[in-house]
Amino acid sequence: MARRYDCNDLTDRANGLREAASAVRRGELVVLPTDTVYGIGADAFTSEAVADLLAAKGRGRNMPTPVLIGSPNTLHGLVTDFSEAAWELVDAFWPGALTLVTRHQPSLQWDLGDTRGTVAIRMPLHPVAIELLTEVGPMAVSSANLTGHPAPEDCDSAQGMLGDAVSVYLDGGPTPGIVPSSIVDVTSPVPVLLREGALSAEELRKVVPDLEVAP
Repeated sequence: MARRYDCNDLTDRANGLREAASAVRRGELVVLPTDTVYGIGADAFTSEAVADLLAAKGRGRNMPTPVLIGSPNTLHGLVTDFSEAAWELVDAFWPGALTLVTRHQPSLQWDLGDTRGTVAIRMPLHPVAIELLTEVGPMAVSSANLTGHPAPEDCDSAQGMLGDAVSVYLDGGPTPGIVPSSIVDVTSPVPVLLREGALSAEELRKVVPDLEVAP
C-alpha cells in the first residue's frame, strides 16, 4: 500500500522524507515534486529499480531516464569531458529548469536505458526534491505519468496514474507549471539546444554565446 505525506506540514514532511529515503535505498519507487512537474524516482544505481520505473510508466529502454542531483558538486563523480561552457551553464542556471546531456563516467554501475554513454542530468529548484537528493544521492527521475498521458502538476494526478507501483508519495502541493526544462547537449565543444523549455535560446546565449539550436 502506497504511503502519502503532506510536505506542507513540517512533521509530515520530515516523516515523508525519511520514509522516501528508506524506500529509495530498498530499491522502491517514490513520487516527488520538482520545479516543473511531479517526478517518479528511483536510486540511479539500482538497475532493477530503474527498470521498475520504466515499467510503471509503460516506457521503453529507448527513452532513458534522466538523473536528478542535489548539488553541482555531485557532477564530479558522474561526468567526464565536462566543458568550461557546461560549467558556466551550471553556474548560471542551477538549480533550475536546465537539463544537460553529457558523457558519464564509463566506470559507473548504472543502467538508465539505452543511453549510448551519455546522461541527461539536472538539479531541480525545489526544496523537497533537493532535500531527498541530498540524503540519497543521484536519482533516476522521470515525469510521474503513464507514457502518453499529461505530466502531473499535483500529487493526486500522479497517484491516480501510478497507484501502488509507487511506495511513497511526497505531496508538495501544485507545481509551478508544466513548462519542461530546456535541454542542452554539452557532449561537444559547442553546446546545442535540443529542446527549448523554461529557458530560451536567447537567455542561454547570454552565458554561452556560441550555443547552437538543433534543427
